[in-house]
Amino acid sequence: MRAEGTFTVVSFVPATVEVPIVVVTAAPAGVAAMEKAFEGEVVGRAATLFTAAYDQERGIGTYVAMEAFEGTIGGRAGTFNFAHSATTTGSDATNRFFAIVPGSGTGELAGITGEGGIEIDEDGTHRIWFEYEYEIG
Repeated sequence: MRAEGTFTVVSFVPATVEVPIVVVTAAPAGVAAMEKAFEGEVVGRAATLFTAAYDQERGIGTYVAMEAFEGTIGGRAGTFNFAHSATTTGSDATNRFFAIVPGSGTGELAGITGEGGIEIDEDGTHRIWFEYEYEIG
């Protein structure tokens, strides 16, 4: 099955993380908490832990995100986690990863598994899709 939607970032709050071992690189690493709102066949909200190593001056970096989603997918309600990451060199995205966390679904989304993706249109619209199924058991 496939469900598509769009999302907006409701909040982006940088977080301070104390790392006991410091290594200085050319792309500073950081952590932030985000809230997202989803519309379309994907309706709801997500709490996101967002980590990145990014050089703003050059527009080069990589992010890794873990999301806790609450809402509906294809008309079924519940919660689940998904993870995604990508690398950018300023004008493209490569090394993409997107996975629904197995065993994380609740409610009518219990047993959900699969993958998906995120694209950003030229006008800034953020699109998301899930290719998913449900484990029986």
